[in-house]
Amino acid sequence: MPELVFFSGTMDCGKSTLALQIEHNRSARGLVGMIFTRDDRAGEGKLSSRLGLVTDAVEVEDGQDLYAYLVDHLSQGGRADYVIADEAQFLAPGQIDQLARVVDDLGLDVFAFGITTDFRSKLFPGSQRLVELADRIEVLQVEALCWCGARATHNARTIGGEMVVEGAQVVVGDVNQAAGEVGYEVLCRRHHRRRMTAASARAAALSPDVLPVPSA
Repeated sequence: MPELVFFSGTMDCGKSTLALQIEHNRSARGLVGMIFTRDDRAGEGKLSSRLGLVTDAVEVEDGQDLYAYLVDHLSQGGRADYVIADEAQFLAPGQIDQLARVVDDLGLDVFAFGITTDFRSKLFPGSQRLVELADRIEVLQVEALCWCGARATHNARTIGGEMVVEGAQVVVGDVNQAAGEVGYEVLCRRHHRRRMTAASARAAALSPDVLPVPSA
């Protein structure tokens, strides 16, 4: 039976790499996939991995009907044996409903990849709808690590290495951004709660416990 499968995890845990691997394995067997993405780090209409792999994809737009897009594609003689949706957290809940309809009405497997929560540890609407509708949820086993070495469970937004907790839910960035730019870092829950990034931890370690007192 076709399934809607949600592959979830933090940033930097290999979601896009797995999406590209699924695409490679299935295309090697002569199958043709339809790949959707939204706001990928490599730019519009791309599905990319931090390992350097990249392939073309359909950039999803606000209000786009993904079910109607596939029906139109198939009606015009196109082929689609399965669907991959990367950066699925950025899709609207209604678009997740459309992907579920692709499974139920068109009989295609849909593999959705995305992070579950934002930089404030709040659910993305698209991810919430996937949790509600998916036939299966797979938490990726390639663990991203916090700077302290513990398993990373939270995504933090940073500016100049400092964690921020205000702002729009969706701001495109990546891990290891230059100072002053919006970036992201994965943290364990303890350090996310304390707002302690790798940069702030280094700064704290360099600070003396006791301020020097000038001699008289």
